[in-house]
Amino acid sequence: MAEILDGKRVAETLRGELKDRVASFVSKRGRAPGLDVVIVGDDPASHVYVRAKEKASTEVGMRGRVHRLAVDTTELALLTLLETLNADDAVDGILVQLPLPKHIDETKVLDTISPWKDVDGFHPENAGLLAVGRPRLVPCTPMGCMRLLEVAKVSLAGLRAVVVGRSNIVGKPVAQLLLAQHATVTIAHSRTKDLAAVCREADVLVAAVGRAEMIGADFVKEGAVVLDVGINRIDAPELGAGKTRLVGDVRFDEVAKVARAITPVPGGLGPMTIACLLANTLHAAELRVGR
Repeated sequence: MAEILDGKRVAETLRGELKDRVASFVSKRGRAPGLDVVIVGDDPASHVYVRAKEKASTEVGMRGRVHRLAVDTTELALLTLLETLNADDAVDGILVQLPLPKHIDETKVLDTISPWKDVDGFHPENAGLLAVGRPRLVPCTPMGCMRLLEVAKVSLAGLRAVVVGRSNIVGKPVAQLLLAQHATVTIAHSRTKDLAAVCREADVLVAAVGRAEMIGADFVKEGAVVLDVGINRIDAPELGAGKTRLVGDVRFDEVAKVARAITPVPGGLGPMTIACLLANTLHAAELRVGR
């Protein structure tokens, strides 16, 4: 049976490290690092995520602030707010919760955030720096993946890694981070021919395709390390009428029988993503003041 990579436990350790570093920053600079989160609309899941980020930032001693905007907020109003936050020296990290309402251009919004305050790591300047091997602010979930691999004592040099998913949020950046650790990396996706066969080549398999329980044991080489980035809600009639449960992109029970190590959903990459967001905020603060 596979080792369970407990993202909740590792995230707690990381938050403990950050709390000490934040205290040192406050002592030296006379203020706490500031994280501002912007949410537009009333999507329930987004509000849950935002509250979790606000709580986590406060727990490590940062100043967390949320800007809650109505669903009919104009694109111009949102961009104006972001420019104000860009110019505010008390703000070290800016995050816009996705998805945005359809009348707002997501690309324009993400491009407006200062690349020095882009704690999601989505700005094209930060994406470019990562691609050329000079990372500054790295997307949080990929950073969490690498931390869990480190905790699992996976030496990536020479290993084959397969990333299923090609998003700018997870797939592409985690591939860059794996390459930087000298893994041989394949990016696969829903149109990859014989996807199961490609995945079976992986010593490290990162599932980030966004399809509930798509990857079964037939996709996984015995002894592989499997990181499940997926977060999907599916109907769970066994829990009662109208009930749902949270699952990943991996069929956990069957894959755990062949993998060496695996992340659960929930409790795997989710907690790591928030902890890495805090790490990015402190890093951004240190960069802006010269440590």
